[in-house]
Amino acid sequence: MSMIRDLRAAVRPSLRKDGSAYSSYDTTRDPTAASAVVDCAVYRDGRRAACDDTLTPHEAMLQVRREGGFAWIGLHEPTEAEFSGIAAEFGLHPLAVEDAVHAHQRPKLERYDDTLFTVFKTIHYVEHAELTATSEIVETGEVMCFTGRDFFITVRHGGHGSLRGLRRRLQEEPELLAKGPSAVLHTIADHVVDGYLAVADAMQDDIDEVETEVFSAPSKGKGSARGVDAGRIYQLKREVLEFKRAVSPLLRPMLLLSERPMRLVDPDIQKYFRDVADHLARVQEQVVGFDELLNSILQANLAQAAVAQNEDMRKITSWAAIIAVPTAVCGVYGMNFDHMPELHWRFGYPMVLGLIAGACYTIHRTLKRNGWL
Repeated sequence: MSMIRDLRAAVRPSLRKDGSAYSSYDTTRDPTAASAVVDCAVYRDGRRAACDDTLTPHEAMLQVRREGGFAWIGLHEPTEAEFSGIAAEFGLHPLAVEDAVHAHQRPKLERYDDTLFTVFKTIHYVEHAELTATSEIVETGEVMCFTGRDFFITVRHGGHGSLRGLRRRLQEEPELLAKGPSAVLHTIADHVVDGYLAVADAMQDDIDEVETEVFSAPSKGKGSARGVDAGRIYQLKREVLEFKRAVSPLLRPMLLLSERPMRLVDPDIQKYFRDVADHLARVQEQVVGFDELLNSILQANLAQAAVAQNEDMRKITSWAAIIAVPTAVCGVYGMNFDHMPELHWRFGYPMVLGLIAGACYTIHRTLKRNGWL
């Protein structure tokens, strides 16, 4: 009980009312505050129960056990000390608690006794004026959900993906919220996957831009295309890989939630998980396609660079062949022998210059006709 009293004392100063404007970045937590609890509320019959701003998780759970409904507690990057009291209050499994505190987990669905533990990777697209070899295109965060019979706990990591707007929108649909914690789980899953779709569309624009630059025809008079900086393509490929790590492991948990009956998931809500799984499968196909397309673009860019180098070498070789003619002739006459062809003829000097010029012109026309110059 002393641990719970300490938790209550730590939570009170930092809780705020829900209702401020939604933002993709979290503005709910005061970094100087002592608690990671962003919001704590009790819901009955799909509506938020009237309560004061200082409701603690312990008090919320007492209300639920006394009057029914379920408690929804939201936390942002809690420490072990901050989360230990809540974990004890709701009987959360130590392995799940460890994952929730330390983050950096892959998307998954696990069942611990009467609690479902779900991990979602959130993706945020980073706006940029120009794609460079060091551009950060996506930022990842995590939302971890504990779904129980009469409680729902979210633990969020990262500076984006605030759930305040989602909570507010869900409170405007009491019929859905009345289905209990599984309705909240579905709404968060749907929200995360919709975010994937938006990021995939934005990344498609970046890939199209790079693809256009690689395969665009060279401007007239500027020679062959040399492609774009391979570092830009490789950076984009790395960001796609990070996106893929967030999407691919989540597909099986969504299929399980949509196909396998679970005591903690309302049958009516389970049907909606099929739609989430379908959208997720679509995103996965897009991401796999992005990866394969970038491989092709990178190979094409490297091939263009090799072709450009070959063209440069042909030009260098051609000019070397042209310059070899006057070099050879001048080398012969530079040996200062007394008996040289046409050495004492008045027109010998202009004749040699004419022969050199004629030979160089002939070689130049021949190489240019063959595409070497």
